[in-house]
Amino acid sequence: MRKICVIGGSRYFGKLLVRRLQATGHQVTVINRGSSAPPAGVEHLVVDRDDEEALDVTLGARTFDVVVDQVCYHPVQAASAARAFRGRTRRYVMTSTIEVYDPATAVLPTVPRGTPVPEDIVDAALWPVDTDLPWHDAAYLEAHYAEGKRQAEAVLVQKAAFDVAVVRSAHVLGGGAGEFTGRLAHYVEHVTQGRGITVHAEPLPTVFIHYEELAELLLWAATGTDFTGPVNACSDGPLDVHDLSAVIAAQTGREPLYRTVEGGETASPFSFDRHYAMSNSRAKALGFSFSHTADWLPGAVAEALGTSAAPTA
Repeated sequence: MRKICVIGGSRYFGKLLVRRLQATGHQVTVINRGSSAPPAGVEHLVVDRDDEEALDVTLGARTFDVVVDQVCYHPVQAASAARAFRGRTRRYVMTSTIEVYDPATAVLPTVPRGTPVPEDIVDAALWPVDTDLPWHDAAYLEAHYAEGKRQAEAVLVQKAAFDVAVVRSAHVLGGGAGEFTGRLAHYVEHVTQGRGITVHAEPLPTVFIHYEELAELLLWAATGTDFTGPVNACSDGPLDVHDLSAVIAAQTGREPLYRTVEGGETASPFSFDRHYAMSNSRAKALGFSFSHTADWLPGAVAEALGTSAAPTA
């Protein structure tokens, strides 16, 4: 049994992770602002992680074997966590994102189109950090989400007095109504209602992961391995928007309608005109086995169909 602290853990794959940690016999503490209570038997510390003084007081004399940080979005939060958990944990697992590799948001080494992107093109040990930027401004953070994640990783890797592992997640799907981003629902609704899906002229593939698989990988990262640094978390089998829509079409009998983006228009989610589909080879070499997207996507679509609005056309 290990003592595990989860920061966040109130929804989607974080909520599932808490349940799986508890089910496998670990002593679990959840830290969040009180938006929802964890399962019975899980310690719940209600505090705003952005209030470092309050966090320090709330933690008190507690120590943990591992901290899993689900909600670290920028370097100021990471620096606060590095201080707050110094001497309180030996291992820290941060949930990051595929978007750290987006070449539209940073100058990155070029990866040939079609070559899965490896972890080392974003080196957190060398990435520059600027904590004076307006990270607490919601609009700024939203506009600089990928850079916020890159710099959060960098602070932990460069400054923390404990081992740091970073899980860079692919686009997460599944869970029906629990999939709070609404991105799969966007496609389901557009296909079933005969609405045009706005895509690039030549959309490139990206990678996905089921929310249950991501929870399982985070469980493994927290309790089943001692790697440090980043790992990419994605199922085998990249897809582009046409592949994704085809799975929906197969279950609905409705052919997708597409419209090519014009000018500065925003495309539908998962339509990309740039290549940054990740490689999962490091996680595999460390011992984690991934599913294939085809194994779970039809089920995720069926869940989304069950929770989406009825067709209007």
